[in-house]
Amino acid sequence: MLSIKEYKKAESLEEAWQLNQKRANRVIGGMLWLKMSRGRVQTAIDLSGLGLNTIEEEEDCFRIGCMTTLRQLETHEGLNRYTDGAMGEGLRHIVGVQFRNVATVGGSIFGRYGFSDVLTILMTMDAKVELYKGGVMPVEEFAQAARDRDILTGVIIEKKPARYFYQSVRNTDTDFPVLTCGGALTEKGLRLCFGARPGKAVVLPDKEALLQPPFTEEKIEAIAGYAADKIPTGSNMRGSAAYRTGLVETLARRCCGYFAEEPAVSLKWGK
Repeated sequence: MLSIKEYKKAESLEEAWQLNQKRANRVIGGMLWLKMSRGRVQTAIDLSGLGLNTIEEEEDCFRIGCMTTLRQLETHEGLNRYTDGAMGEGLRHIVGVQFRNVATVGGSIFGRYGFSDVLTILMTMDAKVELYKGGVMPVEEFAQAARDRDILTGVIIEKKPARYFYQSVRNTDTDFPVLTCGGALTEKGLRLCFGARPGKAVVLPDKEALLQPPFTEEKIEAIAGYAADKIPTGSNMRGSAAYRTGLVETLARRCCGYFAEEPAVSLKWGK
């Protein structure tokens, strides 16, 4: 059970940061996963009054505030147009609409949850997080960094000529995923990301320069086998490591097959 002694609605990011330097204090975000934890919080820090709940589409990027809800992200027309619908697909299975109306982007990323669809899709897109004191860094780097007392203020998704893919496997529709898979085909080649392994999402390294189009049947099989060999998996109540490794191979094959349907020259800017 989580107990909270005091509540403070921050009037500025500086105030929120100062409060968060005390180990007993916590930024609460949407307060959905946090409330299921155990412990005592001296002061719960609320960022909802700082205007950090918007999605702004600029010429070269999307800027997403940390208090933006998953439902806002899921239904944003510009993001879904840019990602070929992958953004909506990556979020629509998370518990239910009521949950996604409250859960926040910042809370989902800062928690670095192994089961997170949000972390998988944003890492696939090579998105960046913006920290109040720490500046901007890739989501992939942030996910591996040690936790500190900084405040995650938002996410930046840079627009680039690209196509996107997302699929997850679940035992039931709104359950945590057994495995997640995101793919981004850019001018640099294919970026493949796997999450819910059950560890946090990771990007498939391309040390053999294999993830380049065109995706022939022979190459697709080679990539699927390579992914199954290189992506570490584990076991939990939702599936065994062997089962997840099989899913890595299957979803990698599906992703490559999706991008093989049209030639790489069809990469679009996403406006």
